This record gives sequence, C-alpha cells and structure tokens, in this order.
Amino acid sequence: MCLLRDNATYNFIRLLNSSNCDFSCPTMSNFLQALYINLDILELNNRKIAEVVQMKDEQSTFFYHEKLGGLEVLQARFTHQNFSRHSHEGYTIGLIDSGAQKFYRSGSNHIAPTNSIILVNADQIHNGQTATETGWAYRAMYPRPEQFAELSQELNGIRCGAPYFDSAVYNNHSLKLQLHQLLNCLTTKTNNQLHTESLFYSVMTQLMLSFKQDYRELKKLKSKSNLTYAQQYLDAFCCEEVSLERLAALSHMSPFHFIRQYKKQYGLTPHAYQIQRRIFQAKTLLKHGLNVSQVAHECGFHDQSHLHHHFKARLGITPGQYRNLFSSKK
Repeated sequence: MCLLRDNATYNFIRLLNSSNCDFSCPTMSNFLQALYINLDILELNNRKIAEVVQMKDEQSTFFYHEKLGGLEVLQARFTHQNFSRHSHEGYTIGLIDSGAQKFYRSGSNHIAPTNSIILVNADQIHNGQTATETGWAYRAMYPRPEQFAELSQELNGIRCGAPYFDSAVYNNHSLKLQLHQLLNCLTTKTNNQLHTESLFYSVMTQLMLSFKQDYRELKKLKSKSNLTYAQQYLDAFCCEEVSLERLAALSHMSPFHFIRQYKKQYGLTPHAYQIQRRIFQAKTLLKHGLNVSQVAHECGFHDQSHLHHHFKARLGITPGQYRNLFSSKK
C-alpha cells in the first residue's frame, strides 16, 4: 500500500512538472511542500517495515540450566546473522533443525545440512553463517570440558581428560535422535528433571564413546613461550588498554611479526582475542546483575552499543537478553 501511494505521488509530481502550473503561487507551493514531506514519511516507513521483517527473521532464545552444571543452551533461527570468528569456553554441540549452516573450523569451511550434528571443541576458533538463501534454524548446548572429564573418569576409571572431536559435522542416527530429545527438554519449561538429566548423560556418553580413539588435550600444540607471555598478559589485562608495542616486546618480536605469528598460533589477531576475553568477562558480570552500560564500561568497551555489537556477533543474542535470563531467576 505504501509503495503504491509512493509511486502515485511521484507520478503526480511529474504530471505537475510537465504542466503549466504556477509554482510561485503560495497555495501551490504549500501543497508541494506537504507532498514532499509525505514522501519522506513514506520512505521512512518503508525502511522501518524492512527492518521489522529482517528482525522477524532473526530469532534467538538463551537458556541456562543450573542443575546441569550451569549448562548454556541456544535456540535460534537466523537469516542474516553472520558470526565473527570466536570461541566458547565450552564445547558446541548443535543440531540443525532446518536450512543449512556454513562455518569455519579446523582450518577449513564446513557445511552442516538439516538434521546434521555440529561439533566444535572448547576454545576452538570458529564462525557461522547461513548456507542457504532462507537461513537456518538450530539448537545447541555448550557443556564445559570439566563435565566431559568427570564423565570420562566414570567410564574408564581414570581421568583421561576431555575428548577432542575431529569431525566438524557428524551424522549418527542414534545420537541425532537422542540429541533431538535432549534439546527439546532443554528448550521447554515443561520437562521432567530426571528425564532431562538422563538424556544429557546419555548423549555425553555416546559422544565420548564415538570419539574414544581421539582423546587428547584440547590445546594440542604446545604454545611457544614468547607468545604465551603475550597471551597471559592479555588474559590478565583484557579490560584495559594494551599497546601492541608492549605485547610485541613481551614476545621479543617486532609488532608486525608479532601480529602474524600470534594469529598463526591462536587463530585470532591479538585484538580479536582481547575482545573475546572481554566478552567472557561481560558474561560473568551480566550473570551477577550489572546493567549493560556498566558492564560495557567495566569490560573496556567504548559504549553500550560497542558491547552489543561484539556480544551478538559471537553469541547470537544481546547482552540485555543474556542478563534478563539470570535476573528472572532471582
């Protein structure tokens, strides 16, 4: 409707311009001024409608399960979301419900179609975006390495650490059915606790047994000591301003050489890693109920919108949505 009126208005103006109307007449001048104002309003409304349509295509809900060791779960449908390269403190175990997702992991890109399982190891750099024009919908949980390590001790009698998933996209019919049931329980309020916990440990166990030949430390490569000092410094002072010269000096390299070596070793630039650590810190503060603007200041972001941009680019939800999840439990 708006577009039809918009076109009709433009056509009417062209008709007036081609006629012999006296545009210096006050009445005609006021009429045309009102007409142009109407055009501006219509154009603004059309932009707002487009924004609303795009927002409806992007839906995400975050869940937190304290009784499962603080397990975090995301249910989302994205069309335009483009996750920047990042990592999680926990594993990513996801199920594609519709569409397909393209993501980077382990040095190459992967496509996860509908009904496939996504596996990303803890602290592993990855990103994510749609692989289709209509986007993708998925559910994912993020168990911590400690939860796998504790379970491995029960299975083997010795603590052999958390597993390493060498497959980015995994297809196992039995596991897919169990994971689907588990994620249904984790994303609905009406679920039986015993049933949910049983499914959780069953899925975790089946994953570990499926990759039992690939047990090894998550951080397989021993970090070079000169880069380790810089990373430890970033960990300790992630919310403060840190100079490239300082980091390069700690690593006994030139700034240019340091940036290249750091990204090669860790998969992120020093600045991207700093942002990653700030997001981790922001999550902790938001859980404790600090308001978003205060968290942005405490974590070294320029302002609230800066935090919002980086938070959503990595987690798929806004800082406010994340904070509200925990404030509703108090």
